[in-house]
Amino acid sequence: MKTKLLYFLIFIPLITLGQNKKTLFELTNTNESAWKLVQNWIKNAEVKVVVLPKDIVRANIEIETAQVTTQSPMGAIIFETGGIIIESGIIRILGSGNVKLNRGLMEWNRNKSFSQEEKPKFLLIADDVFGGFFAINGGSFSSEYLGKVFYFAPDTLQWENLDLNYSDFLVFCFSKDINEFYSGFKWKTFDKSFNITDFDKSYSFYPYLFTEEGKDINSVTKNLVPISELWTLYNDLQNQFPK
Repeated sequence: MKTKLLYFLIFIPLITLGQNKKTLFELTNTNESAWKLVQNWIKNAEVKVVVLPKDIVRANIEIETAQVTTQSPMGAIIFETGGIIIESGIIRILGSGNVKLNRGLMEWNRNKSFSQEEKPKFLLIADDVFGGFFAINGGSFSSEYLGKVFYFAPDTLQWENLDLNYSDFLVFCFSKDINEFYSGFKWKTFDKSFNITDFDKSYSFYPYLFTEEGKDINSVTKNLVPISELWTLYNDLQNQFPK
């Protein structure tokens, strides 16, 4: 029952944004904040997890825009953190924004998954250093798997269903399972050379990983570029190389 409750608390903002808006007090004044639950997951994490400090002004704006309460893990992360960094930046879970991860969750989604009071058909919740994006499906990827987390894979140019809800996704990020998930993206010297401090950047690969020439991750050219550039690039490439 608790899992189902968390699912609906997360998914409702995707379908009610702009309607019957709750106040900041209503969204944050609760004795049942999910932050303690998230902190417990972090405490027991099998990988390195760093919680970025929040800016209270940004946190207030982000949670009011998201219209999700701190009773849900998503609301708790938005309100309590500037973001969460997994394994020194391999995965970046969006919160309310920080100088090192200068993208609040709703700020980042604006004009990508929604504009003004439009209802989002998906919601970007995290991304990785390899140019992959994680999003909650609000109907854009599949009408059958609403509320599930999908992964945009740079080696296929497709959104792939991970069959996880938001809470499941967090648990996955805090586990050693991410090592297997990213095994195909790591080149031979990755673990020795990986050092990133700007979590708004990710690797651009050329030849593109989805091409035959780009299949060997060790031989492609690798450059760190703004994640916003990769979002635009991959959307353009999807139009050029439709499924």
